[in-house]
Amino acid sequence: MELNGKKIILASTSPRREAILAGMDIEFTKEPKTHFIEHYKDDTPSEMIPILMSEGKSEGFHRRLGKNEVLITADTMVILDGLALGKPHHSSEAYEMLGKLSGKRHSVVTAVTLRDSKHKKTFIETSYVYFNDLGKEEIKYYVDKYKPFDKAGAYGIQEWIGSIGISRIEGSFDNVAGLPGAKLYQELKEFAKG
Repeated sequence: MELNGKKIILASTSPRREAILAGMDIEFTKEPKTHFIEHYKDDTPSEMIPILMSEGKSEGFHRRLGKNEVLITADTMVILDGLALGKPHHSSEAYEMLGKLSGKRHSVVTAVTLRDSKHKKTFIETSYVYFNDLGKEEIKYYVDKYKPFDKAGAYGIQEWIGSIGISRIEGSFDNVAGLPGAKLYQELKEFAKG
C-alpha cells in the first residue's frame, strides 16, 4: 500500500505489532532502538500512561528522522477498575493479574504516536474485554506454558487464554493484540498527506 512515498518505520520489538502492520500490506522497516526508559509517576491517570509511554518512545528514538520518514510508536495498557496493569515481572505477579481479570470486564487502551521530521500526532483506541471465570489451574497452566511477561495484563489475546478465557470483545481485536490496525491505517493515510 502506497503512502505518498513515505518510508514507514516501526519502533517496536513486539512481534504482534509487526504482524498487524505487515497484514495491512504497508512496507516498513523495524527500528526498535530508543533511549527512552519507561517510567511514570504513581499518581498518573491510567488512561494517560499509554500516551506518555508512546510519545516517550517516539521522542527517545535513537536518531533524527529524514524528511520522508514516518515513525510509529505504540504502548498498550490493560485497565481494570481504574488501575493500570502493566507487564508482570515474574510468575506470581502474572498469576495475581489474571486472578483479578477473571470473570470481569476490563479495558485495553493503546496509544499510537506518528511522527515525522516536522509533525507529531498521538491517538488512542479503547477496546473492552470480557473474561470468563478462570480456575487457578488454568491460570497456572497459561502462565507456566506461555510466560506472558512481555504483555500488559499478563495475557496475549492471540494465545490459548484468548481462545478459552475470553467470552467477548467490544472494539478492535487488533487493538487488544497491541496495535489498532483499522484506525492506524486511516490515521497514517491522513498523516502521510502532510
